[in-house]
Amino acid sequence: MNWSRKIRGGFWVGLGYMLSPLSWWNDLFFNLPIAYGFAYGVTWWYPDWFGPAIVLGYWLSNVLGFVLMQWGVGDIVAPAAQPGIQTEQTTDNRWQRQLWLSLGSSTLYTLIVAGLVYFHLLDLPDFLLS
Repeated sequence: MNWSRKIRGGFWVGLGYMLSPLSWWNDLFFNLPIAYGFAYGVTWWYPDWFGPAIVLGYWLSNVLGFVLMQWGVGDIVAPAAQPGIQTEQTTDNRWQRQLWLSLGSSTLYTLIVAGLVYFHLLDLPDFLLS
């Protein structure tokens, strides 16, 4: 049993959880500040793109959260490599499938939150609007 790999995996799962949509309560502390910083950086080159950039930054932080969680879980539960048991192609296909699931679920979640904000069912904090 490789404990350092499991500890590293646990770290990535924890960080990914904080960024993922699974911890919606942490959006105010993690995802929105990341999205705000991303949008602020974009406005250096395109000043009128703050709104779309904040949505894009929010989406990217959610995707990153899912990817980090999957990466960490892979470290925790993956058995030690045994020759002949698993081919590289099988691993690549599984990674691609997980990445597409992450992209799809993060996109759906971001669209739902953006829709709630657009239809004024969810209010943004005042510091994001100023």
